[in-house]
Order: sequence, then structure tokens, then C-alpha cells
Amino acid sequence: MASTTAPGNGRARTGGRAAETEARKRRILAAAARLARRGGYDAVQMRDVAADAEVALGTLYRHYTSKDQLLLAMQLDQTQTLRRRLELHPPDGESAADRVADVLRRACKGLERDPLVTGAMVRAMFAPEPDVIGVKRSVQEQLHSIIESAIAPEHTASAGAGEASVDAVVDVLGHVWFAAIAFWVNGLTDGTAMADRLASTAHLLLE
Repeated sequence: MASTTAPGNGRARTGGRAAETEARKRRILAAAARLARRGGYDAVQMRDVAADAEVALGTLYRHYTSKDQLLLAMQLDQTQTLRRRLELHPPDGESAADRVADVLRRACKGLERDPLVTGAMVRAMFAPEPDVIGVKRSVQEQLHSIIESAIAPEHTASAGAGEASVDAVVDVLGHVWFAAIAFWVNGLTDGTAMADRLASTAHLLLE
């Protein structure tokens, strides 16, 4: 008997499942963010996330194997959102230093909106478990791409002698960025000082 399945129905079902999975992940990330806003890192418990997102606990663990991986997935999502916004509204500045400083100031403003969420994500960055390494690398790759886009075309990875390469600049900025956020999260500095320190670092490296 000939099949009555219309061509493309299999692809449609596959696309539908992918959309459902993506929607489920969005709910999970939103639930984790809501819990973090209430009480930071300790308030994000996997059972509570599952209940808030209206998914089974086993389903949650299939997507995210630990709380730290989930929190880092939130950080990756925020970094991707920043990248999309920068594509729509490119950084201001005539020089590479000015553009990178503008990017970093925008990023700091975003982090300041949810200090408890930021603190939870920063704490997750210290997790040594193997399951978080891949997400950490993805976050680093996104940040590298964001800063590289702001630097180009005045600075390239093939910079001449005496000039820092893009990779070296991004590496140093990444370390300073993480340290500045850690200082801010722990109350050792304020948001303005955090942004100023990052902007100053960009100018020191790129001018």
C-alpha cells in the first residue's frame, strides 16, 4: 500500500520538535533567572527551576546536567543577546579603543540590571566540573567575537611588530573583565568604576 505521508511532513515534525525543545529551554532559562533574582546562586535549585518552568525534573537534567551548567547557559544566552544588539546598534567611536570601551560599558549596564543574577553566573564560572567546560568555552568565543568585531578593521590578528594581536587584546580584556565583575559582585567597587576600569584597559591596549 502506498504511503499517504505528504512529502516534507517528516521535516515539519522534526522542525516542530526542535521548536518545542527551544521553547522549553527558554522557559527553563527564564525560570532560573527569576529564582536568581530572588536569592542569587543559592536560590537556584534544580527542583525549583523545574517546577517554575513547568517541566519534569528529569527533562531539566536532560538539558542541563547541573546548576552551574544551567547558570552558564544563562550567561551564554545574555552574551548572545548582547551580540545581536550590537549588530543592530554598532558601538560608537572613531577608534578601536573607543568602540571596545563602548561595548564594555554597554555590557556592564546589562550586568548591573540584575546583580544577583550576575553574581550567580560569576560563581558558576568557578565550577571545576567537566560538564561546564564546553559552555565556558562558548561564552569565551562569543566575547572574543564581540570584541574582535569592535576592534576591526583597525586591528587585525595579523597586526605588525609592536602591536598586540586581537587574540592577545581579547585575552587580557577577558581577564580584566572577569576580575572587574568579581570586584563589583563582592561589593568592592561600584558599577561606574567597573565600566571605567574596563574602558581604561581598552584604551591602554589599543592606543
